[in-house]
Amino acid sequence: MTMAVQVEPEKPVLVDKFLENAVEVDVDAIADSTGNVVIGGIMEHIEQAGIHSGDSACTLPTTSLPPATLETIRDWTTRLAKALNVVGLMNIQFAVVGAHGYMPQVYILEANPRASRTVPFVSKAIGVPLAKLASLIMSGKTLEELGFTQEVLPRYIAVKEAVLPFDKFPGTDTLLGPEMRSTGEVMGIDTDFGKAFAKAELAANQRLPLAGTVFVSMSDRDKQAIVPVVKQLLELGFNVVATDGTRRVLQEHGLKNVELVLKIHEGRPHIMDSIKNEKINLILNTPSGEEAQSDGRLLRRTALAYKIPVITTIAGAQATTAAIARLQSERLEVKAIQEYIK
Repeated sequence: MTMAVQVEPEKPVLVDKFLENAVEVDVDAIADSTGNVVIGGIMEHIEQAGIHSGDSACTLPTTSLPPATLETIRDWTTRLAKALNVVGLMNIQFAVVGAHGYMPQVYILEANPRASRTVPFVSKAIGVPLAKLASLIMSGKTLEELGFTQEVLPRYIAVKEAVLPFDKFPGTDTLLGPEMRSTGEVMGIDTDFGKAFAKAELAANQRLPLAGTVFVSMSDRDKQAIVPVVKQLLELGFNVVATDGTRRVLQEHGLKNVELVLKIHEGRPHIMDSIKNEKINLILNTPSGEEAQSDGRLLRRTALAYKIPVITTIAGAQATTAAIARLQSERLEVKAIQEYIK
């Protein structure tokens, strides 16, 4: 603070506060010159706010947001579109803190009076060509004339997943953050979230294991949150190995059959030996501390070389476990997208 004031004595110091464990929500809407506004889609991100929206998986319709929160989002979207005199497409990004609690708090991150990268995904998911309608509206048509007057709520789940190019760039870390790194997107669609997410992962060339050993190493703030995920993986028949701190928390919650594995700097044989000996099939890892981050970077790069899926967020671990459970219980069916939308 002292240095900051010395460098710019006449400038105020800006203090940011990060929204911890917030659910990010994308909304695409379309408005015409008469003031009518129709929401194209409300997408719930799977990764928490803080991961760039272009790198996050998302689901349409939402799967966990309460009705009151969705009504707030719909209301604010409509009011913003009218206040900004939008004619055509609009994208708004929200963050919901305490999404699963009693009184969730909704924040607006940004509002863009233009089309966003999510428009093709939403259009395919709801069966409405939003970009085509927007261009007609900008040329003078109205939503009523075009027959698009209310939000489409699909009876199925569509999941958008990012395609990440990490295997093309040696040495890069696979951690997701506020800078966009994806080079494309894919979509999975099915009657429930687990199957739709599994299809999206397959399309993104992420091969989820149906059996084997899961390695778990969590930062202190994530240790409690990973317990239900590990419990479900054990119930699905996986073996679980974990680093010392994570293992202690898991055992304190009754998961006694989690085996210990050493970190890279703790001696051998350590987790890298297990990966290279092809004894690990899935990795759940969130980084913490300078030494742990350097170990984690090497761990994630090695896992990428051996084509082992690495999940670096709690929400991603929950979604992956749901997908594995569905893949174990039944085969995925392939249908034309028109069969879902009809």
